[in-house]
Amino acid sequence: MKKEYTEGDKNKKSILPLAMLAAGGMVTASAVGTACLYLSVMKRKHTDVQRTTRMAGADWEQYKEFLEERKAYVFAQEHEEVYQTSFDGLKLHAFWFPPKEDEKGKKKVVICFHGYTSQALKDFLALSQYYLEAGYGMLQPDARAHGGSEGEYIGFGCLDRHDAMKWINWVIETCGEDVEILLHGISMGGATVLMASGLELPDQVKGIVSDCAFTSPKEVFTHVLHTMFHMPAFPIIPMTDVVNQKLAGYGMDECNARDEVAKAKIPILFIHGSKDTFIPPSMCQELYDCCASPKKMLIVEGAAHAESYFKDRGVYEEALNQFTKEIFKD
Repeated sequence: MKKEYTEGDKNKKSILPLAMLAAGGMVTASAVGTACLYLSVMKRKHTDVQRTTRMAGADWEQYKEFLEERKAYVFAQEHEEVYQTSFDGLKLHAFWFPPKEDEKGKKKVVICFHGYTSQALKDFLALSQYYLEAGYGMLQPDARAHGGSEGEYIGFGCLDRHDAMKWINWVIETCGEDVEILLHGISMGGATVLMASGLELPDQVKGIVSDCAFTSPKEVFTHVLHTMFHMPAFPIIPMTDVVNQKLAGYGMDECNARDEVAKAKIPILFIHGSKDTFIPPSMCQELYDCCASPKKMLIVEGAAHAESYFKDRGVYEEALNQFTKEIFKD
C-alpha cells in the first residue's frame, strides 16, 4: 500500500537536515571554543603575559619608577638560583635569598608564589624589600610551566600545591628544623597557598598570606567567560575539563580552595582589592567565610587585581606586621 505524505511530514523532512546541521554547527563551535580556550590558557607556549596584564585592569605604568628602585635593591642582595624535582619529574627553579638570624638565633623564611603567566621575582619585586629588610629569607619559585621551571601544562594551584610542599621541605632541609615559614601567594599563587592549607603541612609553616586568590580554575574561568567575553560556560568549561584531565592530569574543580581552607589549621590573612574585576572580591569573602583556622581579611579600597600593595603600601604592610607578630610568637 502506498504511503501518503501530509504537508506536515514534508515540513519535518525539510527541517530535519537543517536541525542536524545546526546541531553539528553548535558542536563544532563548542569544540573550537574549547580548543581556543585550552590552547590560550592552559598550555605554556600559548599563554600571553600582555593579555593577562590587560585583563587584570591596573595601570602598571604609574608604578614603573617605584619598581625600578625596588628591583635595584633586591638584586643587590645575596641570592642564588636553586633547583629541585617535582613529584611528577619536572625540574623546578627558584631564587633563594638566605635568612638572617635574629638575636635569639631564629630564622624566618617566606616562600612566595607568583601569579598566572608571571615568574619568580616579578610579582614580589616590590614586596621583597619589606621582607628582606625585616631579616626574612625568601624563596621565590617559578611555578611549573613558568619562568625557569619545566612543564607544558599550567597547574592553576591544583598541581602547584604539591610543588609548594616540595619547596617547604627544601627550606627545612636547608635552614634546619627550627626554621619558621610563612607562605605568601598572589593570584594563582594565592590559590596555591590556600589549596596547600588543606594538606598536612609541617609544623614549621606558621601562617599563610593569600592576595587576590581564586577558588578554583573552573570558577574563575566561568567568571571571566561571563564578564569579559559574554560567553556561556557550558559546554566550553565541561569540555575543557575533560581535555585537561587527560592532558594535564587534573580536573578544573578537582581542588577548590574553598574546600581546602575549611580544613586549614594555621592562621590565614586574606587580602583583596575592592576594584578587582578579574577575580571578584566576593571570592575572597567566600574563602574567608569557609576558613576553619584563625583568620583576618584586608580589602584594599580602589585596588585592581594584584594591585593592593601598590595602592596602599602602608595599610598592606601594617596588616603583615600585625599578622606575623601573632604567628611568630617568641
